[in-house]
Amino acid sequence: MTEAERLEELTRRLGTTLQDHPRALMALTHRSYAHERTSARDPTADNERLEFLGDAAIDLAISQRLMELYPELSEGELSKRRAALVNEAALATVASALGLGELVLLGRGEEQTGGREKVSVLADTFEAVVAVVYLEQGMPGVMGLVDRFFAQALDQVASGTLAVDYKTQVQELVQGRKLGHPRYRVVQQSGPEHARIFEVELSVQGAVLGAGSGASKKEAEQAAAKASLGALRADASQS
Repeated sequence: MTEAERLEELTRRLGTTLQDHPRALMALTHRSYAHERTSARDPTADNERLEFLGDAAIDLAISQRLMELYPELSEGELSKRRAALVNEAALATVASALGLGELVLLGRGEEQTGGREKVSVLADTFEAVVAVVYLEQGMPGVMGLVDRFFAQALDQVASGTLAVDYKTQVQELVQGRKLGHPRYRVVQQSGPEHARIFEVELSVQGAVLGAGSGASKKEAEQAAAKASLGALRADASQS
């Protein structure tokens, strides 16, 4: 697929027009692809900076829609619902439905290890694409994406059928028992820059409850939270 074909397909799937083709192509460029083509780390050669902006734009758009849907809910309740909608796994699901895995530019190593189906790659690419829409169309453009691609998830939140992510479940248990805040710490990073594996420990009041690994810090934190839930629930049942 040529770059022009890749961009044409992206705009067709998004249902919108993107004028800045170089920036749109950057949104589809994974750091592994850029790493193979540049001798030095260039922060403008891949989609990580756009991912940073897109993350904030999605949070804001989802927050607005939730406030409209739930005028009676507190800030804490709204935060829980937002966490269920914009966690890494949820964003990857939207990206997969859009077929972004087919369009992202990956390095050879990332390609060989199934990068097109990795949750972290899909979620990051979607955030970067949202950033491009935001830069060209502002929040109305982002709200349009949310209304098109998060409608089902928003309905599931409203009906109570959308699962809460593991980090939110841990947060609720810890706060409910007045144990302060869960702490996530990266204890090890391995692999080349374009294919990092993060290992994260979760502790509460200084005691390590569980650990997990993933291709991103967010993914590793979710794995650590999942591993810690059993211990937290066991302690809660004994207290």
